[in-house]
Amino acid sequence: MTAQEGRGRTSGGGPLLLGVRHHGPGSARAVRAALDAARPRVVLIEGPPEADALVPLAAEEGMRPPVALLAHAVDEPGRSAFWPLAEFSPEWIAIRWALHHGVPARFIDLPATHTLAWEKEETGAAGEGSPDGRAEGGADGSDEDEETAEGSPEPVSPEPASPEAMSSESVSSEASIRVDPLAALAEAAGYDDPERWWEDVVEHRGTGGDVFAPFTALEEAMSALREAYGSGGHDRDLVREAYMRLQLRAAQKEFGDGEVAVVCGAWHVPALRERRTVAADRALLKGLPKVKADMTWVPWTHRRLARASGYGAGIDSPGWYGHLFGAPDRPVERWLTKVAGLLREEDRIVSSAHVIEAVRLAETLAAMRGRPLPGLTETTDAVRAVMCEGSDVPLSLVHDRLVVGDVLGEVPEAAPAVPLQRDLARQQRRLRLKPEALERELELDLRKENDTERSRLLHRLRLLGVEWGEPAVTRGSTGTFREAWRLRWEPELSVRIAEAGVWGTTVLAAATAKAEADALAAPSLADITGLAERCLLAELPDALPVVMRVLADRAALDADVGHLAQALPALVRTLRYGDVRATDTRALAGVAAGLAERVFVGLPPACAALDAEAAQELRGHVDAVHGAVGLLGDAVTAERGDIRHGLPGDIRGRWHSVLRVLSARDTVPGVIRGRSVRLLLDEGELAQDEAARLMGLVLSPGTAPADAAAWIEGFVGGGSGGGMLLVHDERLLGLVDAWLTGVPGDAFTDVLPLLRRTFSAYEPGVRRTLGELVRRGPGARVGAAVSGAGIPGFAADLDDARADAVLPVLRLLLGLDGDQEHVDENDIDDKNLVGVAG
Repeated sequence: MTAQEGRGRTSGGGPLLLGVRHHGPGSARAVRAALDAARPRVVLIEGPPEADALVPLAAEEGMRPPVALLAHAVDEPGRSAFWPLAEFSPEWIAIRWALHHGVPARFIDLPATHTLAWEKEETGAAGEGSPDGRAEGGADGSDEDEETAEGSPEPVSPEPASPEAMSSESVSSEASIRVDPLAALAEAAGYDDPERWWEDVVEHRGTGGDVFAPFTALEEAMSALREAYGSGGHDRDLVREAYMRLQLRAAQKEFGDGEVAVVCGAWHVPALRERRTVAADRALLKGLPKVKADMTWVPWTHRRLARASGYGAGIDSPGWYGHLFGAPDRPVERWLTKVAGLLREEDRIVSSAHVIEAVRLAETLAAMRGRPLPGLTETTDAVRAVMCEGSDVPLSLVHDRLVVGDVLGEVPEAAPAVPLQRDLARQQRRLRLKPEALERELELDLRKENDTERSRLLHRLRLLGVEWGEPAVTRGSTGTFREAWRLRWEPELSVRIAEAGVWGTTVLAAATAKAEADALAAPSLADITGLAERCLLAELPDALPVVMRVLADRAALDADVGHLAQALPALVRTLRYGDVRATDTRALAGVAAGLAERVFVGLPPACAALDAEAAQELRGHVDAVHGAVGLLGDAVTAERGDIRHGLPGDIRGRWHSVLRVLSARDTVPGVIRGRSVRLLLDEGELAQDEAARLMGLVLSPGTAPADAAAWIEGFVGGGSGGGMLLVHDERLLGLVDAWLTGVPGDAFTDVLPLLRRTFSAYEPGVRRTLGELVRRGPGARVGAAVSGAGIPGFAADLDDARADAVLPVLRLLLGLDGDQEHVDENDIDDKNLVGVAG
């Protein structure tokens, strides 16, 4: 049958119009059967015409769907849009059919040059749309409530949660009257679930018989909907359809009226069949804005085809649809076998008997529900009941791994790409870092050259805004020579790479230029110090001098102690990288020492006369500076107080002096005074007797209850481990207990929220132990009466018998067992060994 003969089977006369639902396996099979039957001389496909030159790449061996056409504005790469295609997309089938049969395949939708400019005019001029001005693109011409039976391969924006490329839902007044054709047809057929209706009438229908019948039926249904609803709230479709009609006329003139096949969303078929004058169509296109656009193929993922991802590509279950399209026979049996294999990999007991029973249950449910074959709903119910024992926990794994899936497409190297993308691809191959859609953990040992280069690449990409890897907490090691990353490649990262291409042609050059620009534009001192840390992690030696110069200038002019305290920790952390990454940190050390000195001088005056909120904020700064001083002190040669990297040897002593000043001044808020006392106690700069004396003074009747409660919060609150301190120090707990029981009733209500915040941070076991100690009362604790140490559970002297029991283990841990050339085991004092180990 020729296209001329087949066109009569689709509403009589004209070109062969194949209305489809995008990403529908049933539509894909029907398109292939119709093209095989009609044998047209040209295939027209809904999509941007700029992609015509990219069509031959679909036949390359390295091209594996899912993939997407990516269009971006040349002068503004961040403004972009995607047209995703899966192996079960009718458009992809049409492209592959045309290439296999040597037939031209052309895209006939509105050019991307207008799409991107039109969106920019809407979101840019109106100041609405996406927050960064990017396209509000939605695949299938839909957002989440607009999943269409026909689909509409309108561009998908790189931003998640984006509706329609040419129509921002946030600014469209027509959003409330948009029509979902799939839902309308399902409702007319008596279905409450559009997906279930589509499966019953299309996906479960064979390709035998009249291959044009499904297209005829869909065209009639859409014609009735268009007659009732007009454009259905999709007014911009009128402009797109005018352009498609012009392209269709040109193809008919070139190849003949009966030799043209069109694959497009079924929603557009009545409009393409409609008789309109050329002048009327051109009038709709007159005056459309333009931008210079570039286009290429990029990998896509099944997860990004799912509506839940925010891209609105029209299907909830791409993995399931891919299975339906690829299964030659017995799709339910094959699917449940696949589910069983996944659950077995997760160490769940699933046998072949489970699969057989699940198949029977799915078929029974389909019969009870009046469905021709089991669909996703029936198979899911069967898996839950038979394989998951009614639990939704393993079922969620099945949904994530199989129903949605983590398939990542591939594009050939011949596909156009910006120079930065090519440099990144070279480094990915050299470092054996393959982009993957499935999130995975990567642990790096920075003592190894290859791992160090991987770390540099990932940090440089983060500087460029390409969030391929996210730092994670390393397991089993706190050393700076280890790094852990969580890697997941997302399709929109291709846009970020194109956008970052304005900074340079290689990852190193682009990251360097971006860091220099960010330093000059940084809004705060803390941002600059954080940038300096990232420059060291990414090893950008050319950018670091610029960042340090800006940092020194800003630090000299900034008199806000809070800003200086925020900036110091990040700057000090970078000093550790010199040993691991062989980076010269002398310039950073000098700036860090200067910042620390300015914080020491300015902190006591800055802590005076603060309200509760400001005091809590400054307490956080005190903690941050304390941690930073500890790292600075580690960079100092302690034995002789030498100066290393320009750091004074007594920097910890200077900080301890500041803490003593803060702990003794009445004008300093209680939360800061209490925190200062606690830090001095933990550092061994304050005896327990002195700490107890200071607490007793604060908790005396002469101190306002609110101030005393704030002091307690600073001393034992938050994540400071104060609960364990109270458990093991009878005197401190007794002081708190005596003060708390003596607070007047009218003041107790005021201090209760602060006390709840203090003690609620303790772990449940600590709170329980404190409650038991308080219930027993001071002096009545078990073991305390006979303990000279005053700490429950500890004797006054060393228990020799218990110490001897741990000596063999200590010798093994310290490497003192066996033949030792330089250690005579008989010369070791066992008690000293226990003391050293403790």
